[in-house]
Amino acid sequence: MSFRNGPVIFHKNDGGTLIKMTHELIKIIGTYRQARAQGQRAVLATVVALEGSSYRRPGVRMLILEDGGMVGAVSGGCVEKEVRKQATPVFNSGIPKMMTYDGRYRLGCEGILYILLEPFEPSENLLEAFSQTLQERLPFTVSSRFEKSDGESPDFGSFIRIKGANLYFRAVAHITPNKKNVPLLCFDQDMEPCFQLVIFGAEHDAVQLCSLAAMLGWEVTVTIPSSEGKQKSDFPGSSNFMEILPEDFPLDRIDSSTAVMLMNHGYVKDLKCLIALKDIHPAYLGLLGPAKRRERLLNELMELEPQLRTDFMEQIHGPAGLNIGAETPQEIAVAILSEILSVVRKQNPIFLRNKPGSIHN
Repeated sequence: MSFRNGPVIFHKNDGGTLIKMTHELIKIIGTYRQARAQGQRAVLATVVALEGSSYRRPGVRMLILEDGGMVGAVSGGCVEKEVRKQATPVFNSGIPKMMTYDGRYRLGCEGILYILLEPFEPSENLLEAFSQTLQERLPFTVSSRFEKSDGESPDFGSFIRIKGANLYFRAVAHITPNKKNVPLLCFDQDMEPCFQLVIFGAEHDAVQLCSLAAMLGWEVTVTIPSSEGKQKSDFPGSSNFMEILPEDFPLDRIDSSTAVMLMNHGYVKDLKCLIALKDIHPAYLGLLGPAKRRERLLNELMELEPQLRTDFMEQIHGPAGLNIGAETPQEIAVAILSEILSVVRKQNPIFLRNKPGSIHN
């Protein structure tokens, strides 16, 4: 992380963190819509800078509602009460403010958090543009202007940049001339579409994987033939439910922020899926079942598709999952999700106690 004086600064977290933060922003905006319908005002808290270590990193957000309700988090739970208290003047004045939270003396393990508090009243234009961006799975940027000191200023504030347009979180939002004549800092956060998991399969382990992935904030698409006799409600947390054959699956839905998991419990079904998916380039492609079954599937696949790409074969993770001794469907889901995260974030799984240095790179 770095800062410089001036109107623009770029800071990029690792992709997995950004994807998770996209999910949090979706939840915050959804909660705001409900609160607005009830006539409630809201204040947005954003961690824009950090010195030292913290439970969470810059870019995390929390929405504070007028009735005291909160959605999101800026820490592991120890800072939120203070943030809610500090938000009261923002509700009263409508002017953004900065607060610092020095966890070194209060908690003994954290660093200094710099948190921007601002009225959150996005326009309908912003809400519609954001919704369309999510549907099209496009990237966007959230920028926050601030100072690394306590105090309020109408100069502070955030906006979302979508397709080249800056849309502010405040209804009356513009960066006014800096009365203090001190250059503002700007925290720029490039955001990616929510991570997507496509599951082919309808058995109990697919249900568990769907549920846990949704808890991570992933968009989950479940795909099964109509002959399975299942429906969307059988897969808690699923975003999409498609009753189609593998060869009819729209491949343009699979991008570099998508993991695909084959869990059909049927050899022929998995083979048909592999044939249908042979041209995809996902972030992860997993196959349930033992190594012998995988080798048999791949050998037959090569016979049926002699022009098969070598990199397609190499990207298949089968048996899917990390070796954590998983036995139950729930444990197997944890093992699979853990492997997906390690692949996407390019990490070699180890015990954290054996990792030199800090937890986060």
